[in-house]
Amino acid sequence: MKQKIPEMKPEFKERMQALLGKDFEEYSKILKKEPVKSIRCNTLKISPPELKAKLEAHKWKISQPWKSNPEVMIVESDLEPGEIGRSLEHQLGYYYVQELASMLPPIALAPKSEDIILDMCASPGSKTTQMAAMMQNTGTIIANEVSMGRLKILSSNLERCGVTNTIITKKDGVAFPNRLEKYMPTLKFDKILIDAPCSGEGTLRSSYKTYQMWNPKIIFSLSKLQKQMMNAAWKILKIGGEIVYSTCTHAPEENEAVVDYFLKEFENKVKIEKISLPIKPRAGLTKWQDENYAKEVKFAYRVYPQDNNTEGFFLAKFKKVKE
Repeated sequence: MKQKIPEMKPEFKERMQALLGKDFEEYSKILKKEPVKSIRCNTLKISPPELKAKLEAHKWKISQPWKSNPEVMIVESDLEPGEIGRSLEHQLGYYYVQELASMLPPIALAPKSEDIILDMCASPGSKTTQMAAMMQNTGTIIANEVSMGRLKILSSNLERCGVTNTIITKKDGVAFPNRLEKYMPTLKFDKILIDAPCSGEGTLRSSYKTYQMWNPKIIFSLSKLQKQMMNAAWKILKIGGEIVYSTCTHAPEENEAVVDYFLKEFENKVKIEKISLPIKPRAGLTKWQDENYAKEVKFAYRVYPQDNNTEGFFLAKFKKVKE
């Protein structure tokens, strides 16, 4: 039996109505629809055409929604619960089950072969394995995770996907850069991904527990942590290096407010970059409630479920222009 969709908490509903205005009705409608079944071909082991042929041999209907990224696929067939995760191709690491919006931060970061990259909050490994594939297993990724339980999941996924260019570390996301700066001051990263811990407002389609767990107090406490993580990452980023900051929430306090803080904290030392994405995002907010943000915050991107049939996401890209 299909689980009943919970009601939004009144305060959350009020905030989303303020964010979306007339689009709130469309947003509410799509939350009641099943999310698409999206996977990412692991090009370390198989090409997209080969994987597509194998899956179609199972009578799965496969589409590739993004022309620029043929590794991204949608399984359009009606399958048994858990069938995508039980297939031989999944067990062999030929594909990774990954939500569409979750694939956007690595695409925005655009890792290159031989880059040295830090994935600050890496588990379960969806974005780590995606970056490793984009780098063709060259260069180096430091995949950091603070939780031992989540670290085991990360390790398992890296092994299944044949990732060999990645070192796993276990450290608090703020403490780790500080420790590197102290004990390895010459180590600087070309690119850093901060897929930050967040309130998860964008995951309502796939995680009904978010409806119950949502709490405005969590938003403000997480915003403080996210700013600390951005500060810590700055210390170990090369001049000319780039940071992608992302969350799976809609809360401006965790999104635009963090971007605004970062731009003002480092002023002329950092600039926000425009991002090319295979979807249609909305511009970052420059005003929320009583707060006004820097005009450059508009170059951050909001991804809403109703616009692209994805989960909700937020991302912004920065370049360090000088110390």
